[in-house]
Amino acid sequence: MTAETSQTLDRGLRVLKLLADTDHGLTVTELATKLGVNRTVVYRLLATLEQHALVRRDLGGRARVGLGVLGLAHQVHPLLREAALPALRSLAEDIGATAHLTLVDGTEALAVAVVEPTWTDYHVAYRTGFRHPLDRGAAGRAILAGRGVLPHPPGPEQNGAEPGERRTDPVRYVLTHGELEAGASGAAAPLIGVTGIEGSVGVVMLAEAVPERVGPRVVEAATEVADALR
Repeated sequence: MTAETSQTLDRGLRVLKLLADTDHGLTVTELATKLGVNRTVVYRLLATLEQHALVRRDLGGRARVGLGVLGLAHQVHPLLREAALPALRSLAEDIGATAHLTLVDGTEALAVAVVEPTWTDYHVAYRTGFRHPLDRGAAGRAILAGRGVLPHPPGPEQNGAEPGERRTDPVRYVLTHGELEAGASGAAAPLIGVTGIEGSVGVVMLAEAVPERVGPRVVEAATEVADALR
């Protein structure tokens, strides 16, 4: 005898699984097609899941897994930090700057792991839990670049893309100066290929300009973190 089940709960869980299997989110129409239901049903499912922070909408209206999913498993954030720390520690010591892993939380960037260098006389104080808009600072802008959208006039490493342009060629890293703290520069690279997680790895330093070797180095660290999280 088949146990009685809830069709609505089943659909909601299927939505979460579908969103977890894509790096770029899904539209209401795409979800309706995959579930075999009409758009009204999907709107209701998403609205309920959003209330519990299990789903979020990006600026383009695409649905993505929300950080509330991480909250269901109390050890997920510590596990993410643990997985990222070796690469962040190596990056901080190599560059002599504060390194961080930043994840998306709605329309904000959230620092979930921070490592400061041990040998420098001074460095930027950056704390776990620090939030800022996605379209400001290297960490958030790198995440947007990973989606293929650059919200601000690009630097040399962004190949001359126009603000808001959707790109087909990936941006390897983003450089910023003074966007979150006067006198501070940042470099960050998006996490690529980690299902269900949008984020970036980067450094922040007190400098007028980011040294040339830093950009490729944060790309290397982002690759190491992505590999550790898969």
